[in-house]
Amino acid sequence: MNHSKPRIALIGECMIELQQRADGSLHQSFGGDTLNTAVYLARALGDRGSVDYVTALGDDSFSDAMCQAWAAENIGLERVQRLPGRLPGLYCIQTDAAGERRFLYWRNEAAVRDCFTTPAAAPILAALPAYDVLYFSGITLAVLGEQGRARLIETLVQARRRGAQVVFDNNFRPRLWASIDAARAAYRSVLPQVTLALLTVDDEQALFGYPDSAAVFAAYAPLGTPEVVLKRGAEACLIRCAGQAYEVPAQRVERVVDTTAAGDSFSAAYLASRLLGGTPVEAAEAGHRLASRVIQVPGALIPRE
Repeated sequence: MNHSKPRIALIGECMIELQQRADGSLHQSFGGDTLNTAVYLARALGDRGSVDYVTALGDDSFSDAMCQAWAAENIGLERVQRLPGRLPGLYCIQTDAAGERRFLYWRNEAAVRDCFTTPAAAPILAALPAYDVLYFSGITLAVLGEQGRARLIETLVQARRRGAQVVFDNNFRPRLWASIDAARAAYRSVLPQVTLALLTVDDEQALFGYPDSAAVFAAYAPLGTPEVVLKRGAEACLIRCAGQAYEVPAQRVERVVDTTAAGDSFSAAYLASRLLGGTPVEAAEAGHRLASRVIQVPGALIPRE
């Protein structure tokens, strides 16, 4: 996956994030799975690559603040649509004593749902196949809707023909789908285009009912996915790449504060390492290191320092 100064486009949704503190107060920031990955990826690559975010926002002050924050993280805004009268989605994080989180969402009218259906989307979709890497998630599939997903698939096919890498994080959120059958159909429609699958074992089990890690790898083998990474939380991650199998232990953390974005940050560090020439093992070690830092700080995006 080594590229010289790769151009990466991440497709998805950023929302207003509210973190509920122990005293009941709320701290406001921004987050979303692919956006979290975009930020950590931009930090990891620095000037050795470029990261653009592809989404739709409103014309409100929160959307303005999002764009300002992304620009400060060196994320390109050229593929961000601003839809008049619309708003971004919102979610609240509630964490228990062990750091496990519960999410509450307000996103039904979010601007991102029309990301690929507006007239302004046409030049964005036309530009995406020229990137070195396209990155999206199961949440991206859900929020784009049926028409948006169809246009995304067309774009992925064109990108693969031009030699681009297609990276997919399986993030499965049941409440975003009308039915599990609809979710399965959507996932299966894009998986043949994926060159790097970053999977969470719990999500694979919830969506497809695979009983264990071996069953997950067995299911992906017929697809011919070149690289499959199975994230397993505090357990070692498992990798299948170029006919080789790897097991890379996670880093031990004494106190977990908030597991939000643990998987997103792992994916960012893993991808950055691979793009810069790292082996799968080196990439997984980088992913574990970053994730171990992220889960010791509240919220999705930890301070740069």
